[in-house]
Amino acid sequence: MMHTLFLVGTPIGNLEDTSPRALRVLREVGLIAAENPARTQRLLARYGVHTPMVRFTDAYERKKARRTRTVLAALRHADVAFVSEAGMPLISDPGYELVRAVLERGGEVVPIPGPTALTTALLISGLPAVPFLFLGFPPRKPSARRRLFAPLADDERTLVLYESPNRLVATLRDAHATLGARPVAVCGELTKLYEEVWRGDLEAAVAHFAAHPPRGEFTLVIGGAPHLEGDSR
Repeated sequence: MMHTLFLVGTPIGNLEDTSPRALRVLREVGLIAAENPARTQRLLARYGVHTPMVRFTDAYERKKARRTRTVLAALRHADVAFVSEAGMPLISDPGYELVRAVLERGGEVVPIPGPTALTTALLISGLPAVPFLFLGFPPRKPSARRRLFAPLADDERTLVLYESPNRLVATLRDAHATLGARPVAVCGELTKLYEEVWRGDLEAAVAHFAAHPPRGEFTLVIGGAPHLEGDSR
């Protein structure tokens, strides 16, 4: 018999966003598999949760199989909660292969919904929330980023993507070069003390963040291509 794997959403910044259900599950499971145990420990300490924890990330291919086996073995004895560094697991975070492994063995996977930077940024962007296309983290190389954006030049959907501070300006520059004049909301440090949302167009965003070096993690919400008159789509 295999016990239940819970996918638990955790705060993207403000610890007060933890749900009562998430805390109950984190207390009741036999093990927490955490992408970043040090960060998760801050959450557990805040609410007095003392459940044992192991590190689980698929960032290192040579350790991936062993870590998956550890969680699968634990599920034979008790329920396990999986948490990413922040937000909902699997959304540009580890967990997909673990979920597949559990399902293939007949186990149950139960989501405990929580915050995500994706929907939080989309809601406050001032841009259409439906339909949208989530791109995750774009490629590191400029040529690959432009190949990602190129097929979307005429796409009318709102685009949402994550980016690190050291590549933010380059990604904005490539988006502008490929997509043209588009509105953008650049959302940083969401729900944290220094939360900021910058709104404007891609060209102005490049200039702004080149002059004001960004800090923290960012979610970009880029407006879709303008609807052309006479376009029957």
